[in-house]
Amino acid sequence: MLSNSILQINELTKTYGSRESIKIAVDNVSLHVKRGCFFGLLGPNGAGKSTIINSIAGITQPTSGQILVDGIDVVKDYKLARTKVGLSPQEFNVDIFSTPEQLMDYMAGYYGVKSETRKEMVNSLIGRFDLEAHRKIKFQKLSGGLKRRAMLGRALVHTPDLLILDEPTAGVDVEQRHDLWAYLKELNEGGKTIILTSHYLEEIEHLCTDIAVINHGRIVAEGTKEEFMKNGKSIEERYLEITREDNSSKK
Repeated sequence: MLSNSILQINELTKTYGSRESIKIAVDNVSLHVKRGCFFGLLGPNGAGKSTIINSIAGITQPTSGQILVDGIDVVKDYKLARTKVGLSPQEFNVDIFSTPEQLMDYMAGYYGVKSETRKEMVNSLIGRFDLEAHRKIKFQKLSGGLKRRAMLGRALVHTPDLLILDEPTAGVDVEQRHDLWAYLKELNEGGKTIILTSHYLEEIEHLCTDIAVINHGRIVAEGTKEEFMKNGKSIEERYLEITREDNSSKK
């Protein structure tokens, strides 16, 4: 039987530095993300969001704790767990001289997608993200919005069960942002579990069903969007209340 949680984070801690100068990036975080939900992970810069994302994706090694993706331990069975995750990072960590077509094809090959299926998938994503006219243009020459679309296509090309989007619409104009929103909603309604981090809180409000707020490396609030928005408050209003209260408690 499938677990109701696609992602289980149990007492995750990540520290950097030596004993004399330890920096705690993530402090004993536990978090479960339900299969099929659209999950918003919010927090100020430096709160620990990227460390959590990188730990899920196997880019960062946890200091302690456990992360399971679809029941698979990301440390003990890294290769299999990684096939379950698609990551579109905030930074453009790509070969800037490659084209969108090449970026997607290479990533599909990396995950062992067979050549015929790979070609079909790349063509489908090129079409879906309106990249046909740009498929053979070097990444460095693309606009910010086109780069974001190419990154999203690269994250989806191996059909992961869990899609993680770190600021996916940064630098994207309003019209393109709404086009991406529509596609992401379509993906989620089709059963894809999505974790989204964004400083555009109206984006979180528009897309997400469940939300957690991290501050100073700890989860300080968690619940459904409806719970966050009770008493007529917007996500932005509630987020500011939560982070201000938490910051005040640490003074």
